Order: sequence, then structure tokens, then C-alpha cells
Amino acid sequence: MNKKFSVLIKNKITKFNKTILVENDKSISHRALLIASQCIGPSNLKGVLESEDVKNTIICLKKLGVKILKKNKKYIVYGNGLRSFRKPHKNLLYVGNSGTLARMLIALVATHPNLKVKVSGDKSLNKRDMKRIIEPLSKIGCTFYPRDKTTLPLTIEGTSMPLAQKHTETLGSAQVKSAILLAAINTHGITTVQESKISRNHTENLLTAIKASIKIKKIKKNNLISLRGQENLSNFNLEIHGDPSSAAPFIVLTLLTAGSKLLIKNVNCNPTRIGFIKILKKMNANIKIKNLKKKSGELVGDIIVKSSSLKPINCPKKLVPAAIDEFPLLFSIAAIIKGTSKFSGIRELRYKESDRIKNMEIGLNQIGIRTKSTKDSLKIFGNPKIQIRNTLKIFSKKDHRIAMAFFCLGQLLDGKILIYDFETVNTSFPKFLITMKKIGAQYEIQKQSS
Repeated sequence: MNKKFSVLIKNKITKFNKTILVENDKSISHRALLIASQCIGPSNLKGVLESEDVKNTIICLKKLGVKILKKNKKYIVYGNGLRSFRKPHKNLLYVGNSGTLARMLIALVATHPNLKVKVSGDKSLNKRDMKRIIEPLSKIGCTFYPRDKTTLPLTIEGTSMPLAQKHTETLGSAQVKSAILLAAINTHGITTVQESKISRNHTENLLTAIKASIKIKKIKKNNLISLRGQENLSNFNLEIHGDPSSAAPFIVLTLLTAGSKLLIKNVNCNPTRIGFIKILKKMNANIKIKNLKKKSGELVGDIIVKSSSLKPINCPKKLVPAAIDEFPLLFSIAAIIKGTSKFSGIRELRYKESDRIKNMEIGLNQIGIRTKSTKDSLKIFGNPKIQIRNTLKIFSKKDHRIAMAFFCLGQLLDGKILIYDFETVNTSFPKFLITMKKIGAQYEIQKQSS
């Protein structure tokens, strides 16, 4: 368990011209490990992110009887084939703060016969509603205990006769879509997922790359995904590259620090993940993606960013799913540029590691930024002249995206910002502070009592 600490920011970042790498993709790391566990034979995974969330994925798989070794910076997952999980010791799987791991792991457990497992997370995750996966997985045939409960901890009893289903995903949740598809691997017949909102497609890309029986059909602007299950999956080799969500804070600081330039190399530029960049370009950001190549089924490129005079935005709803993790940063930008920005269709943010609309609004109000919110939207009245007079205390709510967003604000504003529970960034970006130091960010780490 991470020791608790706070970060104090007293000085603004100054102009820089740097080249950096960011840590590898968390979303793909989760999916690669989970899918490899259902394959036959050893899969070699290079570049697995060693964050707290992903470490919990590895621990859970090992408890379920999957042999995983690390050799020469690669993780080797010795898959035993479909529906091969074994009963874990004490029947307990701990998933930490990871909603991604919780939903996708539960989906796999749900399709394993004679497997009854209790899944629990940390205090924050245990408050998040799991109804969106309980309902479709119950239709497959698994059972959840207690029957009337929709939050973790939950006991999942797998079914020996998992049923294929037709699922319509209306929320634009890649986690729910991926959970259904992972369950479908072990399900007889053809499962379909109709997307009404396009979300990140790493699961589909990986299943396609390993030649699973998956088909993706375009219907108007949406996708109809079909997967034939209970067909053996072959082991595979995969290289994972830079996480676009981890690149985002550095993009923000470059754009808003006069005279700055940044090159971020080898970043996953999957179109379903770069909505953040598309939104920023609409705000007049000078961002270019070069050297695009397809690697391991994903588009990878270099991102070049130059400081820019940004303008407010009425954010297009169609870009929301592809930028869902980066909205706290977008809110931070909107807060300190001139004009009013509006973000709609963002209800999904209320069901992340914390209610990100609420908690960003609280922090921005503390700074002196005026906001107006609904369940599904946030309006921010930007003020580039804002100054922090006294030390501003921000509580991350143990949400890594909140912590990183206010870290960036601290680097851009005059005054002092103290961010509590900053260790939460280790869930996705263990080298965040080290990488920030490379571009000239200044901060102090302070011990924090439990």
C-alpha cells in the first residue's frame, strides 16, 4: 500500500523546450493481461504499465491460477485456455481503486463454471455503482450476492451455461462494452454489442489482432460488434506504448506556458483516445501528431505541442467519449483562459473514481472560479487574472485525475496549492512527478498522516 503524501506547489513553471516519454497505456495493459489469461500458451507482453491498478490485475490473475512471470522487461502470461480460472485462496479478489479491472474481471469470473468469488475494492471503488454490468451479466446466467446490492464487495457465482446476448451500450462506456466482450469469449453462440456512442476500442483491436471471431460493422455513425465465443484463442506477442491520458497534463502545461515546446514520443494515438487533442485544436491549440505507424494493432505517433493562445469552447458532445479521462484537465484550462466554456454530455464523469464534475467544481470554486453545473454538464467562467492569496488546500478525493489537474493549475497560477492524497497518481502514472521535474516543474513532497 502506498504511503500517503501531499504535494505543495509554490512556484509557476517557466518556459521549456523538452522531449519526453510518458508511461505506457493503462487501458491496454489491463486488457492484454486479462485476455492473455484466456489464451492457450505463453503470451509475451512488452511495456505493461507497472501502476497500482495494473499490479492488482496481475495479483488477481495469479490468485485465479494464472502463471505470470516478468523476464527482461516483459511479462509472460501462461494462459490455460478458456474458462480455466481456479478457485482463489479465501475466495477473495481485491481490485483496489480500478473500476476497469473490477468490471472486466467480474465479467470473466461470471462465465467460469463452479467458480464463486468475492470481489472487493478500496473505500472509493466500493461506493461506485456496478449496476451497469450486473444487469447484462445476470442475463448471461451468473448470480450476484447479495441480490439487491449494486456496489462492491459482491460475490459472483459463475454459470456453467453462459448465454449469448444482445446488448445496447447507451452510456458510451468502454468498460461496460469490454466486460460484455470478455464475457462473450467464454459464451456459446454470438454475442452482439450495439454502440450508440463510440468509445475506446482497445478490446476490439486486441481481439481482432489475435484472430478471435469478432466482426465490427458500421451502422450509420455507430458500431455493431459481434463475437462468437467458446473458440480457442492463441497466445500472442504485444508491445504497449505511451498512454495518451498520461501525455495530457504535459500538453496542458506546454500550451499555457509562454514560449514552450514539447515533443512526446511513442504515444498511442488511437482515434478513440485523442478526443482531448481534437477538443484542444478547436480551442486554437498548436498540436501536431507525426510519424504515425500501426504497432501491435494500435496507431502510435509523436505529439508536438507549442504554447498557444487558447479560446473558450462549447464542447461538441460527439467528442466526449474519446476524451472522457481528460475532462478534469479541460476544466482546468477553461478556468484560466478568457471567456465561458461549456461541457455537455459528461454525465459519465460522475461515475469515475470520484464524481469528477462535483470535485473539480469544488476545487475551482475554492480558487475563485465561477461555475454552473447540472447532472450532465458544467459551465466554467474563465478568469485568466485569478490569483491565489492564501495556501489553497485541495483534496484529491483519492482520484488521480483530480490530483493531476490541480497539479497543473498549481504550476500555472501565482500562489500556493497544497494537494492532499497525491499518492493516488500511482494508480495510473507512478513516474508522474519524476517526469514533471524533467520539464521544470517545481514542487515539495510532504508527509501526510493516515
